[in-house]
Amino acid sequence: MADTPQEPQREPIFNVPGVIMVLIGLMWAVHIAADLALDEYGLGNLRIWFAFIPDRLTNGAAWQGGALPLLWTGFTHAFLHVDYMHLLVNTAWLMVFGTPVGRRYGTAGVLIVFLLGALAGAIVQSIALMFSVNQFAVLLGASGGVSALTGAAMRFIFEPIVVGHDSETGEPVALGRRTSTLAGVFANSRSRTFIIFWLGLNLLIGFAPFILGASVAIAWEAHIGGFVAGLLLPSVLDRFARRNQRP
Repeated sequence: MADTPQEPQREPIFNVPGVIMVLIGLMWAVHIAADLALDEYGLGNLRIWFAFIPDRLTNGAAWQGGALPLLWTGFTHAFLHVDYMHLLVNTAWLMVFGTPVGRRYGTAGVLIVFLLGALAGAIVQSIALMFSVNQFAVLLGASGGVSALTGAAMRFIFEPIVVGHDSETGEPVALGRRTSTLAGVFANSRSRTFIIFWLGLNLLIGFAPFILGASVAIAWEAHIGGFVAGLLLPSVLDRFARRNQRP
């Protein structure tokens, strides 16, 4: 029997986990639909009901729905964006740092980190506004959730690959990267440098009014809140999702 030639296997151009593509797809679908279907009044109502408005915490009676939307807006604000540039930046950021977290912890792990990071960002933003001259803000964008994925990735992406040996052949086998302790993250020069740079950049945004004399409409406090949440979450995920971890 003649050998049948086999077509070479094709590798995907972007090896991005499905859950990351779904999150990106949802964000783009929401933004495009709102852009095409809603006028200024409709867009305002969308943000009133689904963006996170810290003022509801103390002045809920002044808003449509009162304080009730606080039950979901801590999460749903992550799927709304100011404009296409805002969305594009968060999309790229999500692909870069969400991919390693998705490969390691799977769909459930990504959703836990992303959604809790968005919530943590909203909480920290609310606390920060209590000490701000401008005590009103409408929080929207995936930055808090993506910051959380960035923080989670810091726990393992700079760690060396653990190598074991096959029980039958004795050949070396890559077992993946271990999860670093919090102390280990800051002891590792690469992860420490990244975190210092990342935090410094966000603090620079926060001090922009004093440096440039003009405010910058970026929720840097939400970034930091999400990042810290993400930095802590792998300690919990490792206990409940070891079977889903991938190198």
